[in-house]
Amino acid sequence: MLVLLFGCAFDLTAQELKTGNENYVPTVTFTTEQDHRNMMQQLGIKTLRPGPSGDEIAPNRANYDETMANPCPQLPEILTTKNGKKVTTAEMWWNNRRPEIVEDFESEVYGRLPKNIPAVNWKVEITDYEFVGWTPVVAKKIKGQVDNSSYPLIEVNIEMMLVVPMNVKGPVPVLMMFGRPSFPSPAQPSQESMDKINKAFKEVLIKENPELKAVFEKYPAYNPLKRDNPFAMNQRQGEPTPTEQLLAAGWGYLTIDPNSIQADNGAGLTRGIIGLVNKGQPRKPDDWGALRAWAWGAARALDFLETDTLVDAKKVGIEGVSRYGKAALVTLAFESRFAVGLIGSSGKGGLTLYRRVFGEAVESLTGGGYYWMAGNYLKYGATESDFGSKTGCDLPVDSHQLLALCAPRPTFISYGIPEKGDAKWLDQKGSYMATIAAGSVFKLLGVKDLGVSNDYMKEEMPPVNSGLLEGTLAWRQHDGGHTDAPNFQYFIPWANKMLNYEKVPARR
Repeated sequence: MLVLLFGCAFDLTAQELKTGNENYVPTVTFTTEQDHRNMMQQLGIKTLRPGPSGDEIAPNRANYDETMANPCPQLPEILTTKNGKKVTTAEMWWNNRRPEIVEDFESEVYGRLPKNIPAVNWKVEITDYEFVGWTPVVAKKIKGQVDNSSYPLIEVNIEMMLVVPMNVKGPVPVLMMFGRPSFPSPAQPSQESMDKINKAFKEVLIKENPELKAVFEKYPAYNPLKRDNPFAMNQRQGEPTPTEQLLAAGWGYLTIDPNSIQADNGAGLTRGIIGLVNKGQPRKPDDWGALRAWAWGAARALDFLETDTLVDAKKVGIEGVSRYGKAALVTLAFESRFAVGLIGSSGKGGLTLYRRVFGEAVESLTGGGYYWMAGNYLKYGATESDFGSKTGCDLPVDSHQLLALCAPRPTFISYGIPEKGDAKWLDQKGSYMATIAAGSVFKLLGVKDLGVSNDYMKEEMPPVNSGLLEGTLAWRQHDGGHTDAPNFQYFIPWANKMLNYEKVPARR
């Protein structure tokens, strides 16, 4: 069936029409382009500026000239209320200024959490006892089923994996990471069990093909299924992975799949948790985008961790790189129960200043990345609309204020270098400027910032591999690529110090 909504055509599949209950409005099926156009029409936007190209020889190439990177260098005031009062105490920050900043981010940038988000029912599906390197661990495959009784046409099942070391006196801190969950080193059946499996498997094969009986009789010692080498993980060469480093340091980790919460595209906005709450209909301009939805999912995962006796829920951190670095920063800013953050290569929509015109631009997010943001964010890429034209300079907030919402909790900012793949597109300097500017709030709340001035226009980035790690706000640019892995050897001891955690071996 072809239906017209807000001037856009979309199809209702047979499955979506088979509701079994006429009270359920069918789910809208938009393409990404149709959804984007729908939001433009809601906002009265006729045209948007195209985003820049990452190709440095393209006609519309991104700007990489520092002399042109700051068209509006004055950032929104971070410690002045909207009525002009200077914020001089922690009480004024919490009661007056911080709520103003949150309101602007929710209205214009990331969107609001709806009031009617359904509950999540968590279930441990599999528990496996494994070895990661030389560390014994318990790994739990966990599913969070979101209550969809109000709109059964959409199902949301959050997938995650919790891995906790068993050679450490608990409960232990846990670092939550956005990514694809998997068992780190699945336990293998014993040789006796493998013999039973192979015997049964041979019988099935012979039943399917009787000619195989003669083959197996000719090679009686052959087994179709082999037991993996139980020591293969211990023999792995090279530097330990971030998760191996965490486990060796007495930390657990949880990997949560953001796509099981909300799809990483515009076509999915009428599905996932956003679509479930909206009963399959398109977003309104101040509805949440994917970044805020992923952050919501992380907060619900923290709900589960608060029930697990192996976990110190007061010492749970959040980590992510690239788009998941954006999500990690949004999570830390809006969910105060997270104790620490590792924000990797987050770029625009994360820590890089929106007002900067260097590499990735506001127009990159009002175009291809629009679904990460609230619909209202599209206004700042408009060239022709009912309200005229706007740019990033018109935003009421900027990313230094998002970082300030994390204060006074420990926050580690990580970047690599363009030469190794952490592209100039990310505007590392723009993130450093935001970190410098946010420091004044950390200091107001009684903790140490980077230890330099808060003059974001004058402070220069420190040399690569010489991070600023003495404060609750930390910065380090490693000499690797688009990853935060090289910084884990610095993040873990820094986080241990900030959280006052010391690994204590378990008694045998």
